Amino acid sequence: MLYFEDFTEGRRFDYRPVLMQAPDMIAFASKFDPQPMHLDEEAGKRSILGGLSAPGWHTSAIGMRMMIDAFLGNSSSQGSPGIDFMEWKRPVLAGDSLGGFSLVLESRESKSKPMIGIVRFRNEISNQEGEAVAISECSIMFRRREKEQRP
Repeated sequence: MLYFEDFTEGRRFDYRPVLMQAPDMIAFASKFDPQPMHLDEEAGKRSILGGLSAPGWHTSAIGMRMMIDAFLGNSSSQGSPGIDFMEWKRPVLAGDSLGGFSLVLESRESKSKPMIGIVRFRNEISNQEGEAVAISECSIMFRRREKEQRP
């Protein structure tokens, strides 16, 4: 179990690859972002994106899942006060393999909640060519270890 004290500046958590499959992309887009380039290969090819592309929100949701698998699922996470920024840098096309990492930028103790620490991360998702497709920064609140268990 990871606690606030485990998130030291510079610590990196690598993501396991995720293959972006057309049926999943279309299902997500059908429900949340039904624009033609997200629903139909030919419409995607006619767009500036060059093919069936995942909505940016789908890419972000995949990134969230990768964070869960990399470290959040085995942590004392208490949620997030928000995302500082999110950028979608390149289209994510059907067949792309996404990977990436979360990097601890800084951590601080909460002033109002002494059993909580706040960690700020830079999250990068890249495609199989190593090209960044999404970058974000966010803060996550983690429970601290009991005083007698702290380093």
